[in-house]
Amino acid sequence: MMHPDTASGTSLSDWITPTPRPNSWPRPPAALPAARLDEPSGGARVCVAGLVLVRQRPGTAKGVIFVTLEDETGTCNVVVWASIYERFRRAVIAGRLLRVTGRLQRDAGVVHVVAEVIEDISPLLDRLLRPDFRHDGTRAGDQP
Repeated sequence: MMHPDTASGTSLSDWITPTPRPNSWPRPPAALPAARLDEPSGGARVCVAGLVLVRQRPGTAKGVIFVTLEDETGTCNVVVWASIYERFRRAVIAGRLLRVTGRLQRDAGVVHVVAEVIEDISPLLDRLLRPDFRHDGTRAGDQP
């Protein structure tokens, strides 16, 4: 039986990275790196995570918010419709590190994730400041 999130027979688990080992860089679990957003087909449900670089709410966009996230591999454009913004307002406004689940959209060579669920996972950043946090030598380019 095909998973309802996919039309092509591939599941969301085909596009996620494994949870990092303990004491490694605090990469959000189950997030597709920005550099791999060209792999899933348009309309696929994906999960991305990254630091918030930009939040834009143009007056001409009818309540749509555009968020740019950055992970260790690049940037990702997220489209947040007004109804989703109202549900996840606090995360959209205050989040420093977000995990966004939504549908992949391709238009004229530009890839967007149209948000369905937005999670503020900023507390993961605080792990970097803990005295017991040890960097294991992994560099961004070494991530799966």
